[in-house]
Amino acid sequence: MFEKISIIGAGSWGSALAILLADHGLPITLWGHNSNVVEEINTLHRNSAYLPEIAMPVNVRATSDLADALEAPLIFMVTPSKAVRSIAGMLAALSPKPRTIIVSCTKGIEHGSGKLMSEVIGECLPECRLAVLSGPNLALEIARRIPAASVIGSAFEDILEPLQQVLSVKGFRPYTSADVMGIQLGGALKNIFAIAAGVSDGFKMGDNAKAALVTRSLAEMTRLGVALGGRKETFFGLSGVGDLMATCFSKQSRNRLFGERLGRGEKPAQIIESMRMVAEGVPTTLSAWDCAKRFGIEAPVTQEIHSVLYEDKSLLEAMAGLMERPPKSESDTGIQPK
Repeated sequence: MFEKISIIGAGSWGSALAILLADHGLPITLWGHNSNVVEEINTLHRNSAYLPEIAMPVNVRATSDLADALEAPLIFMVTPSKAVRSIAGMLAALSPKPRTIIVSCTKGIEHGSGKLMSEVIGECLPECRLAVLSGPNLALEIARRIPAASVIGSAFEDILEPLQQVLSVKGFRPYTSADVMGIQLGGALKNIFAIAAGVSDGFKMGDNAKAALVTRSLAEMTRLGVALGGRKETFFGLSGVGDLMATCFSKQSRNRLFGERLGRGEKPAQIIESMRMVAEGVPTTLSAWDCAKRFGIEAPVTQEIHSVLYEDKSLLEAMAGLMERPPKSESDTGIQPK
């Protein structure tokens, strides 16, 4: 067992993890860039900005000094994807101890490079041992101790069991996997499809349409995920279909809500400006569509969401683009010849 744990990112998911991990009675260091959030956690044991009405355990100490996080042998990184490279670079400059375990909990793909978060962290911190955590884990439900499960993955087999043990607390069941790529790809790509599901809700299209959309989204996620290095079976697990269902159907899902607001007629920039938390599906759509084109993967849902977010295409035109595609077999691989 680890003698202390650090979490980088004091948003909803980082704070929920802190609440879970505090069950072991260990000192938990929670780093956040917002000084008001840090002060509230330390004085009132609350994080009202992200988890209102949820008490933070007394063994959780917040800090704005990143160096404090390096005192722990186990660090969970829970920052928005656009900040992962810069935060990892800052950690590298502070010279973490070799063999420090870093668990990436961020669901995204870096735009431009197409790299997953573990790859970005690994470039910046090559001496550290990396793992990833993903699954259908809505932060507020986790913080409220509503039962949930997740999957922890790493190429370092010796750290999987200790990580599984530290994450095994009341109401939370972690599974293990060696498919680091697939776990992350499922967690990242499902956010795109959650936006599409939200658009369906905003248009009040009904259950039949949404069920068909989510089913075809799973097929698209699997095609693209396998092409990018994941194992097919992973996309039928917790970090694939499990996370896809939670994110597409939950009222708590920020990506689904983003799509619902799109469906009601709001503009993407307007929605982004008004949201406290990041809808990761927005930047991930840009990266995923680049990857689909590069590998010749048919990705119609991703393509149409990309056209709405980045090409000013109307939602009605995007919907027609999906419904009026040529007929095909359900078993069609959707991989285009190069």
